[in-house]
Amino acid sequence: MNITQIEFATPEYDEAVRLRYEVLRRPLGLEFTPEQLAAEYSDIHLAAYDTSGQLVGYLCLTPLDKSKVKMRQVAVHPDWQGKGVGRKLVEASETLARHSGFKTMLLHARDVAVPFYLRLDYHTVGEQFEEVTIPHFKMEKTL
Repeated sequence: MNITQIEFATPEYDEAVRLRYEVLRRPLGLEFTPEQLAAEYSDIHLAAYDTSGQLVGYLCLTPLDKSKVKMRQVAVHPDWQGKGVGRKLVEASETLARHSGFKTMLLHARDVAVPFYLRLDYHTVGEQFEEVTIPHFKMEKTL
């Protein structure tokens, strides 16, 4: 598996948007708005590819300030879920964030994903809340 940074508004980014739609948005009956995608211009985009070059996962990092970065839009192709793709993406994003000077990784985890992040040493902050129509928890980790 190869994890690499991809650029906004490239064919690779467009492919990642399609994966995110299929995994994260379509099951909830949601679409991406042009404004939501345009807001990702300065984000850091990581993609995971299998040995044949097929996109199997994606993760986005949004810098919040000089010390905090937010992990967003973690999506793994259904055929690859449970095979370590998400873990490798998160680990790669943490390494990149650490090397970029960030001290804290934040995220909003769907309630079903909380155990995954707990295993990666994240902890919940505050109470459950609703986002994109489903329960989430704010989580964070010191890098």
